[in-house]
Amino acid sequence: MNIFIIGMTVFLLACIIILLIAGTFNRFQAYVIRINEAEANIDSILRKRFDLLNKSIDIIKANIKTDEEILNIIVKLRSRKLTNFDLDRQLYEGIKEFNKYKEEYPELKNSEIFTRIDIALNESEAEIVAFRKYYNDIITDYNKLVKSFPSNLVALIINFKTRFYFDGKDMTDDIIDDFKL
Repeated sequence: MNIFIIGMTVFLLACIIILLIAGTFNRFQAYVIRINEAEANIDSILRKRFDLLNKSIDIIKANIKTDEEILNIIVKLRSRKLTNFDLDRQLYEGIKEFNKYKEEYPELKNSEIFTRIDIALNESEAEIVAFRKYYNDIITDYNKLVKSFPSNLVALIINFKTRFYFDGKDMTDDIIDDFKL
């Protein structure tokens, strides 16, 4: 009888441990799905910004009648593969150049298409800020799970690592490797 009780106790403890590990693993998977969703949203907004800046090149050239390179940063980005972090930084530079043309050539404001692009770029800035915050909130919760006991044991076994925040630092600085843990 004692062997039966000991056996059942060991079996129940093993079941509880397996359920806890499975539950923790499922929590990790839920965060991974949310992180991927947030990254896809950020990617979508960044591509939208890139497309808007790309469309503005011909409009700027047509309205200011110049042969100089317009939004050269965007032209260079067409064939490069970048992370969302790097693309965000490069697009920020492109938007600064776009705004420079807007200020230097007031006749661009007469173009309805240019004005629509300007409005869409401003709207996309609000969207990217919201998606960055959402992404960083998820990363905070995920990293807490990776670093706290007992879920850190599951993270160690299954090789879940902490992830970087999508940093909202000043994009005008020269520090390109400033994304923090």
